[in-house]
Amino acid sequence: MIRTVWCNGTMQMLGPDDLYRLAATLVEEHGPSALDYARRAVIALEADGEVDRARFWLTMCLFLDDLVEFRHDGETAVTLH
Repeated sequence: MIRTVWCNGTMQMLGPDDLYRLAATLVEEHGPSALDYARRAVIALEADGEVDRARFWLTMCLFLDDLVEFRHDGETAVTLH
């Protein structure tokens, strides 16, 4: 799974490890509330018709859930099946 994002006017590719590091940072900063924030973002973005942005945050919800539930530590490499 690779996500494309725009950063400073250029397209960047985010892989699973990048998303997990981002999720780990969010959990480190906000604790379990990070998952709630991400879920709210999905709902708000879907309501606004922002499907791609909502999918990004839905993906982040999966990663955040793993971290909040201690199924992944955020430091080791990610393998997606």
